[in-house]
Amino acid sequence: MESPDQSAPGLASQSVTLPARGWRIDPGHALLASAVCWAGFALMVMTVLGGRSAEFDAAGLRLFRTGIDLHPRGASWLAEAVRDITALGGVFLRNLLAIGAIVALLFLRLRREATLLTLTIISGWLVNSAIKTLIGRPRPDIVSHLTEAGGLSFPSGHSFNSAVVYISIALAFAALSPRQSVRATIVLAAMALTLLVALSRVWLGVHYPSDAIAGWLGGAGWAFTAAALLYRPAKAVADKASDAIAAPTP
Repeated sequence: MESPDQSAPGLASQSVTLPARGWRIDPGHALLASAVCWAGFALMVMTVLGGRSAEFDAAGLRLFRTGIDLHPRGASWLAEAVRDITALGGVFLRNLLAIGAIVALLFLRLRREATLLTLTIISGWLVNSAIKTLIGRPRPDIVSHLTEAGGLSFPSGHSFNSAVVYISIALAFAALSPRQSVRATIVLAAMALTLLVALSRVWLGVHYPSDAIAGWLGGAGWAFTAAALLYRPAKAVADKASDAIAAPTP
């Protein structure tokens, strides 16, 4: 690490201390949060499979449309803004930000958090794909689609995977602050952002409201589940990597 810069008079010395060990969300709290999310997800699954979500879904899709032709409400810039929000849950931008977060955590020597984030994202994608295949729900055709969308509809992949990625990133970077209020703000901000991604999918007409709600609940549930259950495997991998790096070269 570079020594503090004292070349300029009147400037205070500054240095950056990298955290040797980060904060971890309490496993009990994480499991409680995941249980609440998964309970809501299970309720949405039963509602959809039981055929009881049709009126709610249709009303939700029409809520953001107007006129006989059901065109989008609001000015043209609003549609563009919603597409920008939904892009945060898309494959390219979501994974780009995830890779950037992992690299940043490794730079900060938070190997445990970087490993946990990687395992959470990969396993979350597998869980979402498996659920989509099991449910096999087609996309809505009640209103026109305002963006390209393919594949199955339940749960919303944008909603699920963005919740997994951004909430997990928030939990990882919350390790940098010793203050509970700061950590809570970071995590809640990530949850709010991913809720907007879920809402954008309904606004654009490519998902039923039940798809988006279930996707967000499932993704948040998986992020908190992984924070509790994948911590030890991630720590073991990170410790092994640290030992290999520290081992003297023969």
